Amino acid sequence: MVSRCLSLFPGASCRRTKAGVRVHTLLDHDGYLPAVVSISPARQHEVKKARSLTLPQGSIVVEDLGNTDYARYTELSRQQVFFVTRQKRNAVYKVLGSRKVNKKQGPIAVQTSRLTGAKAWECPLPFRRSVYQDPETGTRLVFLANHFRLAAKTIADVYKDRWQIESFFRFLKQNLKVKAFIGNSDNAIMTQIYVALIAYLLLCYIKFLCSISVSLQTFMRILPLNLFRTCKIQEFFEPPDLNKVNILISEQLSLALA
Repeated sequence: MVSRCLSLFPGASCRRTKAGVRVHTLLDHDGYLPAVVSISPARQHEVKKARSLTLPQGSIVVEDLGNTDYARYTELSRQQVFFVTRQKRNAVYKVLGSRKVNKKQGPIAVQTSRLTGAKAWECPLPFRRSVYQDPETGTRLVFLANHFRLAAKTIADVYKDRWQIESFFRFLKQNLKVKAFIGNSDNAIMTQIYVALIAYLLLCYIKFLCSISVSLQTFMRILPLNLFRTCKIQEFFEPPDLNKVNILISEQLSLALA
């Protein structure tokens, strides 16, 4: 969510003293590029947008706790789309079976479970419940998935990649000036966000074509400094040729003496 001042943007109110717009994004794992982007008022929940998406069969969707929707999980399973999410603390379930795990890799338990709480009728299908403990931090996480062949460590790694979408939004706010808006109208706000997204895609595309290994943030900061330089983009990130530098210095000194 992108926060805004309520006095300037009364049409985007989401609380008594706060306003904002919500940018719903589906980030593709291949290249971490936005595949779907939709803008709505902050008071509209992500679940409504998620229900409107049509995903290809065999896809794996990773969502956080805020998007828990058991009815949608059933629909995804029927569409042969896999999901990975976190289990809520107050979830009521019944363990149908368990399997052996290699606890040295982090998994504590892998179980087949089914909901038995108040919303059990929304999702009668069984879940894959994986209890995972991070070997480095000791944090214990419980994941739910409808993919029964993936290893518990793989499911944990898949969910860990969800952090890329947070990095994506942080990059937009910090580097493409989405944090402050130029105009107050809805059209001005959407235009500024979509222009930032277009700039992001162009930067990723140029970086891919040039096969440059630096981070996208470094790439973006170097380009404006070399707008009037006539050379290939790859030369921006290569060490300077000392012979050319010495020749340039000698030419400047001779010019100064003249």
